[in-house]
Amino acid sequence: MKQKIGLIGVGLMGHGIARNLVKHGYPLTVQDHPGNQPLDELKAGGATTQASARAVAEHSDVVILCVTGSPEVEAVLQAEDGVLKGLRPGAIVIDCSTALPESTRRMAQAVQAAQGRFLDAPMTRTVKDAHEGRLNLLVGGDAQLLEEVRPILACFAENITHAGPVGAGHQMKLLHNYVSLGSVALLAEAAACAQGAGIAPQVLIDVLGKGGGRGVALERIGPYLLSGDTSGLHFFMSNAAKDLGYYTQMARDGQAEHGIADSVSAAYAKGVEKLGPRAVVLQLGEAFGQQARQPASA
Repeated sequence: MKQKIGLIGVGLMGHGIARNLVKHGYPLTVQDHPGNQPLDELKAGGATTQASARAVAEHSDVVILCVTGSPEVEAVLQAEDGVLKGLRPGAIVIDCSTALPESTRRMAQAVQAAQGRFLDAPMTRTVKDAHEGRLNLLVGGDAQLLEEVRPILACFAENITHAGPVGAGHQMKLLHNYVSLGSVALLAEAAACAQGAGIAPQVLIDVLGKGGGRGVALERIGPYLLSGDTSGLHFFMSNAAKDLGYYTQMARDGQAEHGIADSVSAAYAKGVEKLGPRAVVLQLGEAFGQQARQPASA
């Protein structure tokens, strides 16, 4: 029989995870929460709901967390009606959120004290990839435990990388997001400058794409510069600011250089201030003074 899976956090990414677990025939229980995406499709596929994280854990062999950040992970695990109160002996907690590694290590110890096992497995790629079962997972924790749950993770991930011990998955995720979001910020600022100089967006994209600016960040921001299409990276500005804050904290804790990261973090904080937390990161150039984009034919 397939393991019983619990999922807490059926947001934009979590819904894709849940959808693929149901598709592959895993019994799924999710926490009923106002922040969830609509559950109709999941329920039609056999998923059930529970009112609390504790109840989800009581019905699960494996509990997957897909929430916003460290405060939410800690609350979901440690609250009076949290996962740790209902965790079965030997059950596995897999944290797919983006979190501070120091917090991750503390939560792993709390899970172990409750006779459970723990992996951090944050993800990269987009909402579209989540729904298509093509995420990248960066896993921290015991290698044998990863192999035990690999069939579950493979339901919604195309690439699964063992980054190292507990916390290494979240360390690698913060490194990845710093580079990825930093590249978007650099291009957004350059696009705003180019517009002020009268350079057409298509010219900018073509020149960068044939030279040193070529890469995934340009592929994602290009359609937005030309037509306002945000589907290439529908990632909220507030989440970017949070992730970069986590990165700079990690760098400070490790006594690593973080001057550039501080500047990138400040850029996204400016974006949140000017455009609001629900603006997506591809809109960052508007916070630098970039105005309406010209159509591709201009």
